[in-house]
Amino acid sequence: MKDFTTGNVTKLILNFTLPMLLGNVFQQLYNIVDSIIVGKVLGKEALASVGASFPIIFTLIALLIGIGSGFSIVISQYYGAKDINKVKRAIDTMYLFLFGAGILVSVLGIYFSKDLFLLLQLPVELIPQATSYLNVYMTGMILFFGFSGTSSILRGLGDSKTPLYFLILASIFNIIFDLLFVMVFKWGIAGAAWATVIAQGGAFISGIIYLNRNHKIIKLSIFKLVFDKELFIKSLKIGIPSGLQHTFVALGMMALLGIVNTFGTDVIAAYTAAGRIDSLAMMPAMTFSQAVATFVGQNLGANKIDRVRIGFKATFIMSNVFCLLMTAIIILFGSYLMKMFTTDIHVIAIGERYLIIVSSFYLLFSTMFTINGVLRGAGDTLIPMFITLFSLWIIRIPGAYFLSSHIGETGIWWSIPLGWSMGALFSYLYYRTGRWKTKSIVAHQEYA
Repeated sequence: MKDFTTGNVTKLILNFTLPMLLGNVFQQLYNIVDSIIVGKVLGKEALASVGASFPIIFTLIALLIGIGSGFSIVISQYYGAKDINKVKRAIDTMYLFLFGAGILVSVLGIYFSKDLFLLLQLPVELIPQATSYLNVYMTGMILFFGFSGTSSILRGLGDSKTPLYFLILASIFNIIFDLLFVMVFKWGIAGAAWATVIAQGGAFISGIIYLNRNHKIIKLSIFKLVFDKELFIKSLKIGIPSGLQHTFVALGMMALLGIVNTFGTDVIAAYTAAGRIDSLAMMPAMTFSQAVATFVGQNLGANKIDRVRIGFKATFIMSNVFCLLMTAIIILFGSYLMKMFTTDIHVIAIGERYLIIVSSFYLLFSTMFTINGVLRGAGDTLIPMFITLFSLWIIRIPGAYFLSSHIGETGIWWSIPLGWSMGALFSYLYYRTGRWKTKSIVAHQEYA
């Protein structure tokens, strides 16, 4: 556990971020390895089918991810205030919520899978493989939520290293099982999904065993968990706006995929592969956002507003440096990165155009996420939700539809930085109002 309320701000945030960044990179390897093996072994149709599944998966879990982030903020603020009893009760309540939610999401995902693909106008020839992949993936939702919740709790307590170790373990086994199930057992696209489910489940179970034996606060016993209604409501108040934000973002991804799907298999496959690379490249900005949220939560809980300002500036600089590096790598090596997923020249060319356009604007993405991390850590999630919805549904999706009807699929790629620019602008303007300082759930007499 790490206390962010004292010590060198830049060093604390960087040392906390780096293990978490490595962990998030390894977590992305689940999707990347699946896509590489599927694309190389099973072909571009299978690659497109995997890509079509992920917006649906994200939509089904988005609300719950946001609510889980509300628990993490509650935990970090009470930990900053040194109220360990409420930290423990918030942890118990979070697990009970996530386990129930995992079962519900699995049932809904499997039952509606084929209908969702039809709704998104996925080419008919891709639906059987896409449905097969999605149905298997959905069986592991309770394991996904369990491990995600454990990682979120540890990060709220300032521990970013333990989740990293289990993510590395899961990623290694995911690669092994991918090769075994797809290349040796010939299970096809379902084998890639089973590899991810088993690896994720193994990481969750191993993590719980380790924590029960070694951690001072987290002692998980399914039959001894205590539900705290008051903390649950507090977490919902913070988490629901964030969850709705995630949900509308996910629905936006589905809407964009619906536009992409109208351009056929090659564009879907390119969008899938380039999207995997893009997600990995944006990971530093997203991770710094997670780190500064924990930092802000603890320091607002301790009533140290000056450290919050310093933390924001330090995170902004570090995140943008990483983003500039990612932009340079992608512009220089975009075509080589695409070749990891497919040998189809047309697919590679489409994906490279996507990467060059989008990566050129990573600084906007980094700015938006750093500011939103500060706001989330303060417990102020409502206004960022509206800003996200505006930039996505009023700017990005209509922009994608309009531009793609005039310049083809390239118009979809240009709509992405267009949405980021509006999100970054309005997030900064709201940050400057200072209203987020009053949102802490831990009561103090005044703010500096």
